[in-house]
Amino acid sequence: MKLVKKIIFPLCSAFLLYRSVELINTLISAKPEFYNLVEVLLIAFLLNLFITGVFAFLGFAYTTYYLLPKSYYKINNPNKLKKYYNLFGVKYFKTFLLVVFWGKKGNRKKYFDGTKKGFDNFIFQTKQSEFGHFGSFIVLSLVSILLIGSNHYLIAGLAVIINIIGNLYPVILQRFHRMRIEKILSLKTSS
Repeated sequence: MKLVKKIIFPLCSAFLLYRSVELINTLISAKPEFYNLVEVLLIAFLLNLFITGVFAFLGFAYTTYYLLPKSYYKINNPNKLKKYYNLFGVKYFKTFLLVVFWGKKGNRKKYFDGTKKGFDNFIFQTKQSEFGHFGSFIVLSLVSILLIGSNHYLIAGLAVIINIIGNLYPVILQRFHRMRIEKILSLKTSS
């Protein structure tokens, strides 16, 4: 099964990359007034879905977080992270995720089983997830700038809003989780 994941998921990622490029090229060559409000919403959503999917499928098949330096994952200023966590209301996003997806115990156990090894797995999962969302956030931000340059202001604006909720919030949440876990682990080793 692992071999199938390592072949199929990158193919899915490549397909989504192709679709993303195709959609962006179509938008650049089209006039903004060509799209009605429903189409604008759909396009903004699809851009986010496709580009985030590119990173997600790669992360499901391979350890991708190594593509960023270790220093990126270090929480240098926990107080600033807590400030952004509270300022952006990420706790509400976390609650939403718990209710909609992570509320099932089986889903949570895949990431943390209550053991020391579970902490290691959870840290790994936060880094994997953070890399995928961070990469998506950067690429979608660049695409939004490109769309603004093509006068697609509404699509760009909606894409930015969806990008913030769908990618920036998860980055902050993963960093927050890791900060708390590292604090717990440092308390255990000091006692």
